[in-house]
Amino acid sequence: MNAALSNVERLKALYDPDYVRRVDALDGAPVQVCLESRMLNGTAGTGVAIYARMLAACLPAAGASPLLLDDDSGSGKSRTRLARWLAAARAGSRVAVAEPAFAEAPAQWVVRDVFREAHVFFNLHGRSLAIEIARPPQVMHWTYPVPLHVVGAKNIYTIHDLIPITDPQLTGIDSTRHVNILRDVVGHAHGIVTVSETVRAQVIERLGVPAARVTNTYQGVDAPLQADPSLPAGLRSGRYFFFCGRIETRKNLERLSRAHGESGATMPLVIVGPEVRGEEGLEAVLATRANVIRLPWVPRAELLSMMRRARALLFPSLAEGFGLPVAEAMTLGCPVLTSNRGAVAEVAGNAAVLVDPESPQEIAAAIVRLERDDRLCARLRAAGFVRGRMFTQEIYARRLRALYAEALAGPPEACRSIR
Repeated sequence: MNAALSNVERLKALYDPDYVRRVDALDGAPVQVCLESRMLNGTAGTGVAIYARMLAACLPAAGASPLLLDDDSGSGKSRTRLARWLAAARAGSRVAVAEPAFAEAPAQWVVRDVFREAHVFFNLHGRSLAIEIARPPQVMHWTYPVPLHVVGAKNIYTIHDLIPITDPQLTGIDSTRHVNILRDVVGHAHGIVTVSETVRAQVIERLGVPAARVTNTYQGVDAPLQADPSLPAGLRSGRYFFFCGRIETRKNLERLSRAHGESGATMPLVIVGPEVRGEEGLEAVLATRANVIRLPWVPRAELLSMMRRARALLFPSLAEGFGLPVAEAMTLGCPVLTSNRGAVAEVAGNAAVLVDPESPQEIAAAIVRLERDDRLCARLRAAGFVRGRMFTQEIYARRLRALYAEALAGPPEACRSIR
């Protein structure tokens, strides 16, 4: 058994001969896997959008024939709020219309404005909206728990985290409504996918989903070798600390920036990420911190360049479902400081400095060590390269291949909550 994969309990296809035979059986007939376009077309840089694009990119290597369910939002014909409410008042299912595929583009079906209408439908009827397709795909893989399901397909939903349930104070999402959507989604799901063992355990415990129906695939990381662009003015390679992500409370940036100041570090803390509505107070605090450089969203190549050449990634987040920057930094050879709990600690393993995210003193002490100890940084860099192999696209595609093989071989019924 590959030790790096041993904690992925549900992915027996990697080492169980019976499941290997099921995977190999797909070689002659690629499984039809349909994705929804909403997350593929989502805001650049958001975690779910990055996840969806990586999933789509790895489908061919996973032995899958990619298909697409679209809402026709690119046509500019989105309904008004009133029209959407009137449409959602209809209690029946929606019929998807097939659109001809262009060369090298996945075949797709269209249901106009369906992703927005689904949420209104759920508010009115308290259940998910059914979609009928003349010849449904074998698997409908929803990259986010949206209140939709395709009749006749094995519906699989990715649940990235349960933060609205476990840490409601860290998010603006209505936890009651979110729980109701999740419970309805579970009722239609052939299986649930998570991106860490931490979230898998939470889904089993909090939502009552049978353990056999919850699979952790982790995430694939796309951090290619590149000719790095120049750093922003004033930054020198290896002489700054780095954070990237959404600028929001759960990322613990107020405490991190305070700890950085109290550490007496001479290297600046560079914070890169888009502004988030409702977090103006946090932005105001960051603006007052000495030796903190706040940059907005930057193109992907520049972000990877800044991460690769940082002294260390500082990511003591309070709650994550996976913690993509941690995996990216390790893959790039950037030393990592992150939280000693939850999914980020799981992803980092023994390849990072782990701290109590609620202790500014502990964070500050770790920053001092990272700034002064070259041997520590070299050790973390080497360990990170090894740990990062868990998240290559090749390994991720194998996990997906196992997931879909098991879905086709498994029983037809949905998983249903036991609570």
